[in-house]
Amino acid sequence: MTALPRHLQISEMLVREIKAGVRLEGDRLPPERDFAKELGVSVGTLRKALQDLAVKGMLERVQGSGNYVRNNPAVSNIYALFRLELASGGGLPTAELIAVDRLMLSPDIPRIDEAPYAFRFRRIRSLDGIQIAAEEIWLGGARAQQVNASEVSDSLYQFYANRLGFRITRVEDRVTTAPLTGWALPYFADLSYPSWGYIERFSRDENDTLAEFSRTWFDPQRARFVAR
Repeated sequence: MTALPRHLQISEMLVREIKAGVRLEGDRLPPERDFAKELGVSVGTLRKALQDLAVKGMLERVQGSGNYVRNNPAVSNIYALFRLELASGGGLPTAELIAVDRLMLSPDIPRIDEAPYAFRFRRIRSLDGIQIAAEEIWLGGARAQQVNASEVSDSLYQFYANRLGFRITRVEDRVTTAPLTGWALPYFADLSYPSWGYIERFSRDENDTLAEFSRTWFDPQRARFVAR
C-alpha cells in the first residue's frame, strides 16, 4: 500500500483543518522554517505543500509578511469525500490495508455491477495517527481483473482514478449506530463501546453507476461524521 507524497499529506491536513475551522480565514501560518520543524519536514517539502494550497485558493502568500489562510469552499481536495474528523476537528487521514480479496457477493451486500463477485478491502483508518475506524469496502468485480495490495494508495478514490480509470463523483451516506464488526475487534481491544458510529456508503461514478459499497464503524468518542 502506498502513501501520499509528504507535501500532499501536509496540504491535505491543512485543507481539512481550514474546513473544520481549526484554522480560520485570515490566520497567519507560522514562519516557514518554524512550521517545517514543527511538522518534521524540510522547508522545501513545506513550500511545495503551501504552493499546492495557494493554487487551490486556500492560502495567500504575501512577500515579506507571511502565509495567510483563505477558506475556499469550492476547493476539490483528495479527501473531499472523507467525512470523518477528529473530535477536535480535521485530521490527516491514513489507512492500514488489512486485506484485499476477490469474493462472491454475500446476501447483505448490494449488487454492484454485473459481476457476481467483488473485491473486498478491509482497512483500519487513522486521523493524525490515531486509529478511529474500521472500513470494509466492496468494489464491483467488473472494474478490474485483479487488485494488487502493493498498488493500492491511502486514497482508494485516487487509486480508482489513476489505476482503474474511473472516478467517484457522488456518494450517499446512511449514518446510524452498530456494534463493532468482529474482524476489527483486535485493533480496538482497549475500547468497549456497545455501539459505534456506523456508515453505509453507496458510491457512484461519472455515469451515475454504482461502483462501490462500503461499511465503516467509527469510534464515537475520538471521531465525528461531518458533511459540508
